[in-house]
Amino acid sequence: MVHSKRFSSKHWMLVTALILAASTGLSAQQSPFTASMRASLIEPVQPSPFVHQVEPAGRDHRFWDRDNRILFAAVGAASTADFFVTRANLASGGRELNPIANMFSGSTAGLAVNFAGETIGSMGVSYLFHKTGHHKLERITSFVNIGASAGAVGWGLSHR
Repeated sequence: MVHSKRFSSKHWMLVTALILAASTGLSAQQSPFTASMRASLIEPVQPSPFVHQVEPAGRDHRFWDRDNRILFAAVGAASTADFFVTRANLASGGRELNPIANMFSGSTAGLAVNFAGETIGSMGVSYLFHKTGHHKLERITSFVNIGASAGAVGWGLSHR
């Protein structure tokens, strides 16, 4: 229990006792709505045939819709730009700073496989989010990948 300099432990016990007394006194009083509320809480509510929940329009969509095709094209373009900037930097004596891509940076083909795998992996994660109903995360995955590749391209171009 936290004690203040103003209140002694006797004061805190008095305040606690008053709060407990007030709360039990309120629960002991019967209001006119209490009995009907208890009855409605105990009785199960039968579903009405006239009430139907409709999924909001636009939430459920096909995976290869227009937006995803544009986003995946942008992911591929950003990864391609990242590949060419990275390859040019490596050819001029630079080094790969990404530890995962560094494993593939020994050859141009290995670097291409890395960036193609990154693009396909982003699409796969997006598809997983789509299938589990996380449609916002499905789109955000592509935006994050585009942002990361664009950042890498910008950094690579500025450090030539």
